Amino acid sequence: MMRYRRADVAGATYFFTVNLLDRQQSLLTDHISSLRRCVHNVKQRHPFSIDAMVILPDHLHGVWTLPDGDADFSKRWMLIKSAFSRSLPKTEKLKSSRIKKRERGIWQRRFWEHLIRNEADYERHVDYIHYNPVKHGYVDRAADWPYSSIHRYMREGLLKPDWGFVVPGDGEIFGER
Repeated sequence: MMRYRRADVAGATYFFTVNLLDRQQSLLTDHISSLRRCVHNVKQRHPFSIDAMVILPDHLHGVWTLPDGDADFSKRWMLIKSAFSRSLPKTEKLKSSRIKKRERGIWQRRFWEHLIRNEADYERHVDYIHYNPVKHGYVDRAADWPYSSIHRYMREGLLKPDWGFVVPGDGEIFGER
C-alpha cells in the first residue's frame, strides 16, 4: 500500500486546490457567505494568511502562508470543510463508505497542495488563481469574477482592472491553452 506524504514545512507558503465531490454542483458559490464565515472562524482559531484565493462553483484555489513554527494546513482544511458541510442542509445521497466514516458527501476526501518554492513560483500560482474563472469560462475578464482576491490586488495597485483579459486566439496565458 502506497502512503501519501504531504509537504511539511512550518511557516511556508502553499498552493491548494480543494474540490467538491460532485463537480456538477455549485455549492461553494451558492453558499458563499457560509464558506466565508467558516474560513474566517478557522482563521481566528488557527491563524494563517490568505495571499490569494478564488472560489468557483465546484472548487477553490488558494495560496496560504502559515505562521512560523506551524505546518498544519491539513487541520485547517479539515475544519473549514467540516464546518461548511455542517452548515448545509442534508440533501446529498451517501454511499456506505461515507456513512461508515460519518462523512457528508460534500467534498472530495483529499485536497491537492504544492509547496511554493520561490518568488516566480508564487507569482505563477497567484496568476493561476486569478485567471481561473476565465479559464473555466465563467467570465471574459478576471476582474469580473466576484469571488476572487483579484479585487484586493487591484485595490492595492498590484494589478490593473484589465489584467487577465485575453483576446481569443492570442495563445497561451498562465500555463493554459
